[in-house]
Amino acid sequence: MEGFPHLRFQKHWEIREKVQYQLGECDALVRSITNTPLRPKDREELMSMSFIKGAQATTAIEGNTLSQEEIELIYEGQDLPPSREYLQIEVQNVLDAFNYLHEQVIFNNAEWFITPKLLLSFHKMISKNLGKHLDAIPGRWREDNRQVGPYLAPDHNYVKALTKKLCDWIKREFNFGRGKQEFRIAVIQAIVTHVYIEWIHPFGDGNGRTGRLAEFYILLRAGLPDITSHILSNFYNQTRTEYYRQLNECRKLRDLTSFIEYAVQGFRDGLLENLNIIQESQFKIFWRNHIYTTFADLEYNKKEVFKRKRNLMMGIPIEEVWRTQDEILSNIPHKLALEYMQLKPVTLRRDLDEMVELELLVKEKKKYQPNISVLHASLPQRK
Repeated sequence: MEGFPHLRFQKHWEIREKVQYQLGECDALVRSITNTPLRPKDREELMSMSFIKGAQATTAIEGNTLSQEEIELIYEGQDLPPSREYLQIEVQNVLDAFNYLHEQVIFNNAEWFITPKLLLSFHKMISKNLGKHLDAIPGRWREDNRQVGPYLAPDHNYVKALTKKLCDWIKREFNFGRGKQEFRIAVIQAIVTHVYIEWIHPFGDGNGRTGRLAEFYILLRAGLPDITSHILSNFYNQTRTEYYRQLNECRKLRDLTSFIEYAVQGFRDGLLENLNIIQESQFKIFWRNHIYTTFADLEYNKKEVFKRKRNLMMGIPIEEVWRTQDEILSNIPHKLALEYMQLKPVTLRRDLDEMVELELLVKEKKKYQPNISVLHASLPQRK
């Protein structure tokens, strides 16, 4: 549009071979994560952590200083001290928005187009009850001119027209609503929409959170697993200096190629990290089943001895770490450690050596570690 040369409302980026490959990896990783069953407890933990990290990241970029521990308290329904109330409201607004969109998309199959009305509603969600701590009216376009660092945003008189032009363009460009949109295309749409909202700067305050919420919604709508919904916001926050540099650089160059490469790389790495966490959870389930199966074939005259030894194996962390008898005692659940402390000192050593005979532990000199080679042996083999 004349006067705003970086707002071209046409494809002004190149998807190079490396990014095409990474987008393919993202698609495969999403399929792997989606098709991997989790224990309800593990899924709930990953779900809550995704929202907590996402809320912390998107507000921290804007200067919110609450720690992850404080946000966990908010997530659990607790209140912070009055001096931190407005910080809590900022985070609570984002958590509420995440939960609302999650319910609408996952359970009600909501598939809204990105429209000016929807963006106004997103801004209202993240802005409510902030009073003087928000330099804007929730859910209203800005009515003055703004400068963010070196960047002078478009004149406020053009905000409505620019936002409508954005929404019309991304509807045409990314073909959502004309059959099934490919996941890789949705990833690009989410990133581009986010950047354009930052550039147009349609609100007096809260543009970053609104843009990242739109990004969150587009990815969730495209099939991103909810337990990974925080990935891009988390990446932007972890690389905050580079995030702002990329936004500024692609505006100057009037080309989104570099920002897309930056964002897709972080998205791919975040998905891979989450898949590794899920696989670790699966290893733990397999290991617990292996322990139960091993003990099911044993006979003990005393039930309490059977339970103690099995609980010992269950309590030792599933890590390839060599630990002495004392180190094991300090790493098993407190109640079980107390039980062993009330027995003869030799009892723990005998129990550990019996676990070695059962091939549940391996021993080297006076140190032990779980024999998780059985887990690796169960995996498909490759060179």
